[in-house]
Amino acid sequence: MESGSDVNMDTGGRKPGGRPTREQAAAIDARILDGARAVFCRKGVANSGLEEIATELGASKHTLYRRYPNKAALLEAVVGRDVGRFRDALLSAAAGEGGAGALDALRRAALRYVEIGSSREYAAFYLSVSAEAAVSPALRERLAFWSREALEPLVGFVVVAQRAGELRPGDPASVCGILIDLLEGVNNRIRLGDDGLGDDGLGDEGAADALSLLRLFDERWAVFTTAFGNG
Repeated sequence: MESGSDVNMDTGGRKPGGRPTREQAAAIDARILDGARAVFCRKGVANSGLEEIATELGASKHTLYRRYPNKAALLEAVVGRDVGRFRDALLSAAAGEGGAGALDALRRAALRYVEIGSSREYAAFYLSVSAEAAVSPALRERLAFWSREALEPLVGFVVVAQRAGELRPGDPASVCGILIDLLEGVNNRIRLGDDGLGDDGLGDEGAADALSLLRLFDERWAVFTTAFGNG
C-alpha cells in the first residue's frame, strides 16, 4: 500500500478519482473510526492528531479532513458509533430469552452492561477518555452527555419495572445510577483481575470467565433488588 493515497481507504477496487459507492464510503468511514479509536486508546485524545491517525491508516490527511474538520468531530463520531452499538446491545439483551417480567428484562440488560464494560478493549478506550475529561471541562461535558445517551435504555427499563410494580417508586435516573455504581464494581474487579475467585477469574487472554462474572453480577443484583425490589 502506498501511504497517503485515498485509494488505500477503499475496499472495492475503485479507481483513483472515482466516487465511491455507498458501501465503499461506509467501509472507508468504518476504517477511519476504527483507526482513530485505536490511536485515541493508545496515546490518549490530547496526544493524538488527525495527521497521526491518517498515517496509522495509510491514508491522506485530506481523506480525514473531508469527513471530519477537527479532532473533536472525529472523537464525536467514534464515541457516537460506540454509544449506538452499546444501546442496541442493551435493547437486544432485554428483549432476549429469559423471564418475561420487566425486572427480568432489566436484569438481562444490566448483565450485558457488565459483559461489555468488563472488556479490557472497551475499558481501555473509555478510561483514557475519562482520564482526560478530568482536566478538560469541555470533554467532561461531552462525556456526561455520552453517558446519559448510553444509559437511556437502562433508565427506560427501570421505568417499565416501576410501572409494573416490580421496583419501588423513585426517580428512575437515580435508581439507575445506583445500579450502575454496583455494576461498575464488577467491571473494576474483572478488569483488574481482582475477582477473589482464584482460577475462576481471568483467563489466559484476560477475558473474564463467564461463571466468575455471573457470580459477581448476581451478588450485586441481589443487593439492588433487596434495596429497590417490590416483591
